[in-house]
Amino acid sequence: MGKSRSSTNRWRYINPSYYLKRPKRLALLFIVFVFGTFFFWDRQTLVRDHQEEISKLHEEVIRLQNLLEELKNGRGVSGEKVNFSRTGGDVLKKKDFAEDPIDAQRREKVKDAMLHAWSSYEKYAWGHDELQPQTKKGVDSFGGLGATLIDSLDTLYIMGLDEQFQRAREWVASSLDFNKNYDASVFETTIRVVGGLLSAYDLSGDKLFLDKAKDIADRLLPAWNTPSGIPYNIINLSHGNPHNPGWTGGNSILADSASEQLEFIALSQRTGDSKYQQKVESVIVELNRTFPVDGLLPIHINPERGTTSYSTITFGAMGDSFYEYLLKVWIQGNKTAAVGHYRKMWETSMKGLLSLVRRTTPSSFAYIGEKIGSSLNDKMDELACFAPGMLALGSSGYGPDESQKFLSLAEELAWTCYNFYQSTPSKLAGENYFFNDDGQDMTVGTSWNILRPETVESLFYLWRLTGNKTYQEWGWNIFQAFEKNSRIESGYVGLKDVNTGVQDNMMQSFFLAETLKYLYLLFSPSSIIPLDEWVFNTEAHPIKIVSRNDPAVSSGRSVGQTKSYRRPRTRREGRFGNK
Repeated sequence: MGKSRSSTNRWRYINPSYYLKRPKRLALLFIVFVFGTFFFWDRQTLVRDHQEEISKLHEEVIRLQNLLEELKNGRGVSGEKVNFSRTGGDVLKKKDFAEDPIDAQRREKVKDAMLHAWSSYEKYAWGHDELQPQTKKGVDSFGGLGATLIDSLDTLYIMGLDEQFQRAREWVASSLDFNKNYDASVFETTIRVVGGLLSAYDLSGDKLFLDKAKDIADRLLPAWNTPSGIPYNIINLSHGNPHNPGWTGGNSILADSASEQLEFIALSQRTGDSKYQQKVESVIVELNRTFPVDGLLPIHINPERGTTSYSTITFGAMGDSFYEYLLKVWIQGNKTAAVGHYRKMWETSMKGLLSLVRRTTPSSFAYIGEKIGSSLNDKMDELACFAPGMLALGSSGYGPDESQKFLSLAEELAWTCYNFYQSTPSKLAGENYFFNDDGQDMTVGTSWNILRPETVESLFYLWRLTGNKTYQEWGWNIFQAFEKNSRIESGYVGLKDVNTGVQDNMMQSFFLAETLKYLYLLFSPSSIIPLDEWVFNTEAHPIKIVSRNDPAVSSGRSVGQTKSYRRPRTRREGRFGNK
C-alpha cells in the first residue's frame, strides 16, 4: 500500500487540478515553460545563423580558389603590383597582370562575333527590333522599340566597344519613342527594354537611360490594375489598354506575370518612387497566399481571382523565369530579411523541382520533366537549361550537405544540356527533347535552334562558382558550332533543323544580349561583373545589388522604402586585354 501511495503522489504532478489549487506552483510552471520555449527558439536561431555563416564562408572559399587558379595559370607574378585603381566608367576590378592566353584568345573571338552581329544590325536594320540576315532587312518584332539595340547596350559597354555604344546612345536620345499604337508584351518589354536601359544606366551612369526606363515602365503599369494584382500580359503602349492573349482563355501566363520584380524594384530604388516595386511585389504576395507545399505552379493564372488553372507545370517555356526571379530578387536585395520570403518560396519550389527529376537509360542523363495534374511528361525544353545555373547560384544559401546536393544536381543537369548540343549532327541543340525507355536516352522533339543562351548561361555560372575549366571547354565547343552553322556574311541566323543544318532568317536580339555576353564572360576573369555585386535579369542584363531594409511583403504589408540608391562607381572591362 505504501508503494501505491508513493506512486499516486508522483502522478499527481501531472494532474491539472493539482495546479489549479496551488496558483503559485502554476505560475512557476508557466515561467519554466516560457523560459524553456525561449531557450529552444534561441537555439534554433543560432543554428540558422550558423548555417548562413557557413554559406558565406563557402562563397569566400570559392572566390579564393578562383583567384588561386588565376595565379597558378600565370595570370599573376609573385611580387607584381596589382592595380585596383578606379575610373568612372569601369565594370572590372582591374588587375594589371598577364592572363591565360587561351582565355584571352577565346574572349577576342567572341568579341569579334559580337562586332560582326552588331555591324550587320547597324548596316541593315538600324533602329528596328531585329535583323533578318538572309534578306538583309529589319523587322519590328516588338513594335519598333529598337529591341536589338537596347538589348545590346550593356554587351557593347562590357566589351569596351565605345564607338558602337555611343552611336547606340545617340539613337536612344534622338529616336527612341514609346508612344506607339502597339500591343506590347509586358514581359518581353520589361526584360529587354526596361532591363536593358537600367543595366546601361547602372554601368554608365548616364541618366538618359534611367529616364527612358521610367517612361516605358509607366506605360506598362496599367497592366497590373486587376482585382488580384496579377497583371494582364499585353498592353497598348499608346492607349494603355491591357488584356490577355485569346489563346490562354483569358488567363495570364506564370512567367509573363511574375518575372518583372528585378526590373521594377531596381527602378523604384533608382527613382525613389515606390509605385513600381509595389505593383510587382503585390504579385508575389498574392501567389504566396496560396503557395502549394511543393512550390510548383501551373502556367495559367486567373488575373481576376489570382487562382491557378489546370495547366502544365514546367521549368521550361512559360514557367521558367518565375522560379529564377524568386532566387534573384533575394540576391538583388543582398539576402536581407526584407527579401527572405523570396528565398523561402524558392527553396519550397526546389523541393518540387526534385520531384520532377528523372534519369535516362542507359546513360543516366538527369532531366527535369513536366507535369500536368498527376501525370509526368518526359520532356525538357532547352529553355529549362537555365536551371543548372540557377541551382548552382542558389546552392550557397543552404547548409553544407544541401548545398552540395543541389550543386551536384546542377552539374548533372548541365551535362545533359551540353549533350542536347553534342547529340545532333550540327552540334547545336534543338528546342526540346524527349526521354525514352527504349535505350536511346534522348531524342530531339522540335528541331529548330534560334541561338538560345540558356545552356551557356549555366556554364558561365558553374565556371564562376566552381572554377572547373571543363565548363569553359563546353562553352567553347558550343560557340564553335554557332560559328560553323549560324554565321553568314550579314549576321547570324538560327537553324530550322539542327539535323539538316537548314538555316532560318532571323538574328534574335537575345543572341547579342545573352548568348554572346555569357560566352564573353565565360572566358573573362571572375572580377568582371562579379556575382557579389551584380545580378543578371532573365535577359542577361546585369543590375547592381542594393541592400534592402524595407519591411517584408509576404504578409501583405505595404512596401517600405529601400535603402537609398547611390549609383556605384563602376569599372569597365573593355580596357582589359584590348590593346
